[in-house]
Amino acid sequence: MDMTKDMLSTPVKPSSQAKAAATDSAARTIIASEVTAREKKTARLRALRLEQEAVQEKAEPAAKKKKSPAAKKR
Repeated sequence: MDMTKDMLSTPVKPSSQAKAAATDSAARTIIASEVTAREKKTARLRALRLEQEAVQEKAEPAAKKKKSPAAKKR
């Protein structure tokens, strides 16, 4: 294999636009994964809360509110 000037020269640096595009792509990927994780967590917690509220409603039958005694007059 013959050595050429192209093989011995330093590699070409990526342009600032290419760096920015790579950074933007990585950031968008991370943000999208965080959004997905947050939505899954929210859905899971909402389901647990609704389940817990349903259990509490069954456990506590509709209790009648007691009227507070009338204030005494002096």
